[in-house]
Amino acid sequence: MLLRVAVVCAGLVATGALATGAALAEDLGPEQARAFVIGKLFSYTCFEGTAGVGRVFPDGSVVGTIKIRGQGETRFAALPAGTLRVDGGSMCAHLSGLPITPCFRVQKLDYKSFRGSISGLGFAYCDFSQRNPRTQLISGSPESAEATPIANSRPTPIVTTRPALRPSLEE
Repeated sequence: MLLRVAVVCAGLVATGALATGAALAEDLGPEQARAFVIGKLFSYTCFEGTAGVGRVFPDGSVVGTIKIRGQGETRFAALPAGTLRVDGGSMCAHLSGLPITPCFRVQKLDYKSFRGSISGLGFAYCDFSQRNPRTQLISGSPESAEATPIANSRPTPIVTTRPALRPSLEE
């Protein structure tokens, strides 16, 4: 249940926007938040230490990784289509098994980051920063590798040898 709530918070906040300072933050309506977030890859860090990387798709589904409270293994997480959607002027998460439908406040911090918090619980938030996976493929820096789902993999060298050919039946 805790994992599900954390994934929902992370996914829903990813639907929102980020804020580094309350004075500079711009509250986004649900349609503005949707336009700002849909299809982009964001890394996130939440108030209690949960972190990961995720992407929200146009159908309201979410795919990414999550590391609860910054401890243990990073896990793959996926939420089905229709999980994130607009309800009465708010962006909300719809998950079966939860007694409530959490809605979110989205604050845009700058052109590539936002803060998402649970409506009415400003202390429960996640900060999101847009990532460009193409730059991470070539950068090779340890920090960018830790934030991606392929954190512990090493680049595969290009093989310059010819592959072994299967012997013919005549030999």
